[in-house]
Amino acid sequence: MPEEVRAAKRINAEGERIIEKAQEEAERIIARAQEQAAFLIEERGLTEAARDESRRIVELAERDAEEVRRGADEYAASVLIGLEGDLVQTLQSIKKGIAMLDERRAALRGAAGTDEPDDDGVDVDEVEDEDEPEGVRRPVRP
Repeated sequence: MPEEVRAAKRINAEGERIIEKAQEEAERIIARAQEQAAFLIEERGLTEAARDESRRIVELAERDAEEVRRGADEYAASVLIGLEGDLVQTLQSIKKGIAMLDERRAALRGAAGTDEPDDDGVDVDEVEDEDEPEGVRRPVRP
């Protein structure tokens, strides 16, 4: 399970890196547009054309950045959903294992004809702890 958590962290970090890269690209495009606009103003006096082109480039960069963000978010969400499914399956396996062990211990207790604590000093009859998630039980010490 720690590997899965590390994988999720790596995915989140990768998504953030992609977003930062897109933002840097947008800033470079904006800077280039501003340089082009300054040139047009100085050389040709086409202020309005420079503003229009600058807006177009900024809008394009913002759309591209948003698309990259959306893709990174979708990828991270799909990986996290898969991780959640794996964790649910793992938890179900753990619960089945606990139930199987409880059955074995009950059968052994029944065969021995006693309700004494096991050799480890832990009473076989466990009590659920209100602070624990559902299905997680803590042993009762004698």
